[in-house]
Amino acid sequence: MARQTRREFLENSMFAATAAALAGGSLAAQASAEDQSTSPGERLRVAVVGLNGRGQSHLGGFMGRRDCEVVAVCDPDESVLQQRGVAVVEKSTKKTPAAYIDVRKLLNDKTIDIVTIATPNHWHSLAAIWAIQAGKDVYVEKPVSHNVSEGRRVVDAARRHGKICQTGTQSRSSEGTRELMDFLHAGGIGEIKVARGLCYKPRGSIGPRGSYQVPESVNYDLWCGPAPMSPLSRPKFHYDWHWQWDYGNGDLGNQGIHQMDLARWGLGRSDIGQAVFSYGGRLGYEDAGETANTQVSVHDYGTQTLVFEVRGLPTDSLKGSKVGVIFEGTQGYAVMGSYEGGAVFNPGGEMVQVFNKGGDHFANFVKAVRSRKAEDLHADILEGHLSSALCHLGNVSYRLGESVNVAEAQKRLSGAKVKDECLETFERVKNHLRDNQVDLEQAKLQFGALLALDGQAETFTGPMSDKANPMLTREYRKGFEVPATAKLV
Repeated sequence: MARQTRREFLENSMFAATAAALAGGSLAAQASAEDQSTSPGERLRVAVVGLNGRGQSHLGGFMGRRDCEVVAVCDPDESVLQQRGVAVVEKSTKKTPAAYIDVRKLLNDKTIDIVTIATPNHWHSLAAIWAIQAGKDVYVEKPVSHNVSEGRRVVDAARRHGKICQTGTQSRSSEGTRELMDFLHAGGIGEIKVARGLCYKPRGSIGPRGSYQVPESVNYDLWCGPAPMSPLSRPKFHYDWHWQWDYGNGDLGNQGIHQMDLARWGLGRSDIGQAVFSYGGRLGYEDAGETANTQVSVHDYGTQTLVFEVRGLPTDSLKGSKVGVIFEGTQGYAVMGSYEGGAVFNPGGEMVQVFNKGGDHFANFVKAVRSRKAEDLHADILEGHLSSALCHLGNVSYRLGESVNVAEAQKRLSGAKVKDECLETFERVKNHLRDNQVDLEQAKLQFGALLALDGQAETFTGPMSDKANPMLTREYRKGFEVPATAKLV
C-alpha cells in the first residue's frame, strides 16, 4: 500500500465515519453469519428494559436473530412502552410481547433468559443486579453504573451468581478495533506514553432551569428509582437527564465512556490508576444543565497517562479525530476516529497501516450465554466497570474543585506532574473557548482536586479522601437501594 500523509488519509472515505454511528455508537444491529438454531425450544427469551435511544438497537439486535425472541418490554413511560416497545415488536415479529411499567414484575417471569438494560444511567446497576439475582443473563448499556461503588457491585453479583453480563461498549466486538489493539499491545508504535480520549461533540443549551410538569404518561416514582425524586427542572424530560448529576454523568459518561474504554484498553491497564484530577466548566450558555460541557480529566498510571477531553461547543478536530482516541508512542502514533478501527502513523505523519472492520456485539453476547463462559465476552462487566469508574473519578475531582479564573487555572497547571502536556492541552482548551466567543477574562473554571487513589481497592487516599470517598456511592431511595456486596444473594 502506498504511504499517505495523515491529511491524505483523513480525506479518504474510510475514515469518514457517519454522523449517525458517532452519535449512537452503534454497529449494524444484524445477526451475524454463524449458525443459529431455528428450534423454538432452543430460542433464548429476551426482555428489553428501557425503550428510547439504545433500547431500539437492543430490540433490533435480538429480533434480527433466529435463535432469540423478544418476549417482554419494559419502560416507566406508558407512551414509550407502547409506541417504541410493543408496537415495534409486533410490527417485526407479528407477536405481542408482555409489557411492564415496573421492572420488578418483569423479573418475576422465570421463563425469561436474558434481560437487556438501556435505561437512564442511574438505573443501570440496580436493574442489572436485580436481573442477575432473578437468574437472568444481562446485557447492560454504558456506563454500567452511576458511581464507582455500584459498578463493582454488579461485577460481584455476576460472579457470585455465575451469570453472563456484557457491557454495551460495541467497539470491543469490532474486528478492526481488536486487531488495532493487538498491534498496539505488540509494540506497534513502541511504548505508549499517552492515550488521549476525545469527545468533541457539540451540545446546545437544554433550556432554562425552572419548574416543569412530568409527562402524564410517566410513572415518575419508577423513573427516578434509586435517584432522588426531585421536581423536574429541565424542559425536555427524556435524554436531557444526561446533563444533571442525579441521573447522568455528562458527556464524559455518555458518549465519552466509549472512548475512555478504548483508551484504557490500548494502555493495557486493568485498574483505575494512581491519581486523577479534572477541570472545566459549563461554558457558552446558562441552562438547566449541571455537568461540564468543557472538561479535561487526567488519569495518572505511573509511566503512562490517560487524558480525556470533552468539548460540547463547536470545535475543530485533533489529528483528524473528534470522537475517538489518539495513542502516542515512542515510535509513532495511532488515531481512532470510528467504532471500527483506525490508522497507524510513523513519527513523520505518514500512514503505515489501517484497521477497519466491524462486528456484532449482540452475537458475541449470545455466544457467551450459550457457552456459559464469561471469558468469551468481548466486553465483560469487569471491563465496563473499570472504564465507567474512570469517568466517575474525573467527575468526582471536578465536583470537589473550586471556581478559579483562567489565569489561576493555568498557574496551577504549571506545577502539575506532567507539566508540558497539561499546559499544551490547556492552551488548546483556551483557543477552543475563544473560537466560541467565551470571554476568558471573565470566565470561571471549576478546578478539580488532585485525588490520590488505591487502584486495586478502588478508593481515594490521602488529602481530600474524606470528602471524595463518600462520592464513590450515593444515598438511595427506600425500595431502590443498590445492594451491598454482602447482600448479593
